[in-house]
Amino acid sequence: MDIKILGTGCQKCKAIEKATRDFVEHNGIDATVTKVDDIMEIMSYGVMVTPAIVIDGKVVVKGRVPSDIEIAKFIMGH
Repeated sequence: MDIKILGTGCQKCKAIEKATRDFVEHNGIDATVTKVDDIMEIMSYGVMVTPAIVIDGKVVVKGRVPSDIEIAKFIMGH
């Protein structure tokens, strides 16, 4: 599984990145979590408002900070 956290480095982006990495690590999920801060790459996903999470090329949330439970659902449901 390929998970990308899209954001330019704000606190919200950092919070999503940490929560996502923690969930993946603590649950032994085979996934690569990458932080994307290049604005052109972020825009290539059709995202104009960060933060956002992309799982295997699909934007699952953008423009808000999901709860830890939502992050778990996005990853487990994918």
